[in-house]
Amino acid sequence: MSAVLISADELREVLADKRVRLLDVRWALGDPDGPQHYLDGHIPGAVFVDLETELAAPPSPARGRHPLPDPAQLEKCARSWGLRTGDPVVVYDATGGMAAARAWWLLRWAGIADVRILDGGLPAWTDSGGAIASGEEDDPELGDVEVNPGQLPVINADAAAKWSGVLLDARAGERYRGEVEPVDPQAGHIPGAISAPTAENLDADGRFRSVEVLQDRFAAFGSGSVAVYCGSGVTAAHQIAALAAAGIEAALYPGSWSQWSNDPKRPVATGA
Repeated sequence: MSAVLISADELREVLADKRVRLLDVRWALGDPDGPQHYLDGHIPGAVFVDLETELAAPPSPARGRHPLPDPAQLEKCARSWGLRTGDPVVVYDATGGMAAARAWWLLRWAGIADVRILDGGLPAWTDSGGAIASGEEDDPELGDVEVNPGQLPVINADAAAKWSGVLLDARAGERYRGEVEPVDPQAGHIPGAISAPTAENLDADGRFRSVEVLQDRFAAFGSGSVAVYCGSGVTAAHQIAALAAAGIEAALYPGSWSQWSNDPKRPVATGA
């Protein structure tokens, strides 16, 4: 778990190392005010990262709402955040890591090995007595990090359609069952997928559950190679982080339901 997460107390200790880079990735579906939340209060020294424009390519029905960004563009953004080769990186948000996990996954996919999620996010930091800064930070010195994509497994829609292992749907249960669909053109799920809501990876304080609890949770879904999707590839990254904390490797389907449900050739299942 220590390769995936870092506690607020541990973060306070490692911040003595001036190489540690802090990324504030506050974003939530329907909440466009992440930049203002950052200005209102953030961990001192953190750089704001815009999930919509820096951690994703432009949306399209063919690719989904949050396609993987072009590697050259991701490298440019990462350097603008001040990331240098070998720097440890800590990402956080205020929603239990639901958005920050996208940055964790994407940077790991891009070959940046030392990336961890602040467990419990900004609330955990403030609860532990951590300082808060407001307003703009000085622009970081331009970094020199190089992006080497493909370091974590990815699948496409065709692979998801014929997945022979465990395919987890990380959305809320009511969206999986097709009872509601607030964003995408069809309600339901990929046939054969198992409902595994991402929120159940967290305890009441918004922290990841213990390794043992997570291992038991994922063992109940069956054995075999694991792949994960969600609405648009964001919260699925959180599921992959929880799986990694439990010692299980999983592939991401980046297009997720936003891509699948826009393709009339793809079958749709509903119900439990």
